[in-house]
Amino acid sequence: MTIGGPGDSRPAKNKRRDAARTKAAKLRVQQKKRDRRNRVFLQGGIAVLAVAAVTAIVLIIVNSVQPAGPGPKNMASDGLLLGTGLAAVTTPALQPDDDLVPSAPDASGTVADIRVYLDYLCPFCGIFETTNSDQMSQWVESGAATLEIHPISILTSKSAGTQYSLRAANAAACVANWSPDDFFAVNSALFEDQPVEGTAGLSDDELKALVKDAGVSTELASINECIDETTYRSWVKSATDRALSGPIPNSSLKAITGTPTVLVNGKQYVGALDDPKEFAAFVLQAASETYSTATPTPVG
Repeated sequence: MTIGGPGDSRPAKNKRRDAARTKAAKLRVQQKKRDRRNRVFLQGGIAVLAVAAVTAIVLIIVNSVQPAGPGPKNMASDGLLLGTGLAAVTTPALQPDDDLVPSAPDASGTVADIRVYLDYLCPFCGIFETTNSDQMSQWVESGAATLEIHPISILTSKSAGTQYSLRAANAAACVANWSPDDFFAVNSALFEDQPVEGTAGLSDDELKALVKDAGVSTELASINECIDETTYRSWVKSATDRALSGPIPNSSLKAITGTPTVLVNGKQYVGALDDPKEFAAFVLQAASETYSTATPTPVG
């Protein structure tokens, strides 16, 4: 057998091999161009994403860090004081750098001074309020007691990121500012419709509906805007800090350590939260020197 001859295909193979090499070289050049172009696009895209991320962070910070503004009117003591007929005692608004102005207890000594520090997400506050709200309202209506309600927000981080505790306290402050005589009704409604701790709680729209359903009709547009804008966010935080750092006016209590904190004539109630008769007995004891015909009596 001989090798080669007239039918030798070596030249054709060489041409195909050279063509393949040429094509491969062209493909490599094209690939390098594509790689270079992709790197430029990738780097540009990363830069755009980085700028977008920084912009988003800045917007979040700007929107969340609001300048401190004045507090709500009628809450110069960081609480709203209710007197005979559940009428609110009016006060000017606290300015950002002002110290709170404690409410003066009744000078006659015949009226029980009840103060409650509460958080609208606190389940124990809900128990106390739903148990004792009716009898406290009767005492205040008749003039046997005054009631000062201090909304604070120690559970702001316990509502799946919605800051319900702070938003609810802000909503109460909005009502205190614009329709103070409706404050007690809204305070009660916030506990009647209280969300479970750890859940998202009520939305701002639901808070606005709750305020309306509680009977608020005056200045409703202003209250709704106040809720939407969380107008008193800074004040709620400051009032909470003041309660937690103390001292607590008109009492020997150094600071609030939990909610509810209930004071009667400066003395802290530490009894059962779900027993209205025990609380009534405590109020009677704290006000035992008065013996007024308006002295609080238990509600059966």
